[in-house]
Amino acid sequence: MAKQNLTRQLFDYVLTQYGTKPEYLWKNHPDYGVLRHVDNRKWYAIMMNVEKSSLGLSGVGKLPVMNVKCTPEMLSLFLPQAGFLPAYHMNKNHWLTVLLDGSVEKDTVLFLLNASFDLTATRQVKKQLGIARYTEWIVPANPKYYDVEKDLREGGEIHWKQSNNIAVDDIVYMYVTEPTGAIRYKCLVLEVNIPYHKKRTDNLQVKRVMKIRCLKEYDKTLIPRAKMAQFGLTAVRGPRHMLHALKQEIAMLSGEVSES
Repeated sequence: MAKQNLTRQLFDYVLTQYGTKPEYLWKNHPDYGVLRHVDNRKWYAIMMNVEKSSLGLSGVGKLPVMNVKCTPEMLSLFLPQAGFLPAYHMNKNHWLTVLLDGSVEKDTVLFLLNASFDLTATRQVKKQLGIARYTEWIVPANPKYYDVEKDLREGGEIHWKQSNNIAVDDIVYMYVTEPTGAIRYKCLVLEVNIPYHKKRTDNLQVKRVMKIRCLKEYDKTLIPRAKMAQFGLTAVRGPRHMLHALKQEIAMLSGEVSES
């Protein structure tokens, strides 16, 4: 996305993905575009051109920015990074301002935009769309430590390092890092909090594991890292919330649902 066209391309993205058109609500700010849900009318983003001084930045002129809804964990992760600011004219405990001037990579912008949509959707919409907040995850698998592609097949069960928030019946999409660089498995969590006492030779700290069953095995060319980046998801270094848009793309490409 070119810098000067980023806002326009984001508008095109949400129109295609969610059927959202920007709403221009203020005569004094005719270029402020609000994105919101059709049913509950909640905002999930707003695109603005704001004076640098109003953002607490030095210099003169305006910058294109996006406000998005975030969890506290996301705020603590992104705010210390360049290109992110406390929410401009919105609740700073729940919203984040993202610079759209090229300071933030496009995949991160898309990730935050999709996540904000998920966070602000109604229960009914989440049910209709299959958005299961914090019950579907992408987790990394590094072949350097364990060759999961050698051992895991559809219907197979293995034990895997468990993260704090994963629970029984959650769905785990396993991203195998380079040289594969692709989502390879969709798994169901069968058991959690299984004590792990074996001594590892790789010095990784593992105190408990979960038992998972492989529901679907994907070809390594189906959902590569480049495809994930189109939905704003790269650098999977730990468990990440599975975005609805990416989940639907995976289901369509793998034949789990039809294109309609």
